[in-house]
Amino acid sequence: YAGARDIDLVVMPTRGSRGLERLLLGSTTERVVRRSEVPVLTLRPDGGEITYPYRNVLVPTDGSDCAGAALRVGVDVATVEGAALHLLSVVDVASLGLDVRTDIQTTALRESASGIVEEASAVATDAGVESVSGTVEEGRSIHRTIRSYVADHDVDLVVLGTHGRTGLDRYVLGSVAEKLVRSSPVPVLTVRESAEGT
Repeated sequence: YAGARDIDLVVMPTRGSRGLERLLLGSTTERVVRRSEVPVLTLRPDGGEITYPYRNVLVPTDGSDCAGAALRVGVDVATVEGAALHLLSVVDVASLGLDVRTDIQTTALRESASGIVEEASAVATDAGVESVSGTVEEGRSIHRTIRSYVADHDVDLVVLGTHGRTGLDRYVLGSVAEKLVRSSPVPVLTVRESAEGT
């Protein structure tokens, strides 16, 4: 529908008010986020006050193509709003398990994440974003680490790719994106890879 009507953005609540939908991501919203050709802004009905214009925009990134599409949208939002752009890459230490080589693996993942954040920072700076900060954090839960960053840095908007490096099918909503859409205290703008032209 959005593509047929030249719509640039879809805005939806994260859940409906019927029965189990109060506990689960609304089935309609989930389908729209998964399939929309344009970015989808989701708002929690009980999320509290929304800050606008945005002052702090967060783009979590893992270096995937979809994260690159989200970065381009996040850069556009920060530029138009005159907002600070925060870039965050989370090293998922829970996925490493208990192994003697965990420290070596963590160091390698931190170095990779630092490179991803540096590249994203360069893209944002080259696009004219005045305030850009990049951070690498370790966490046992990516979505919880992102939510902690949101709270600690007064983030007003999260711009996120719908799926990351796991190579998920285009119709599968990535678990990090799904959990953030369900639980973020601030609006989440999800972007599919096809949103490159936005």
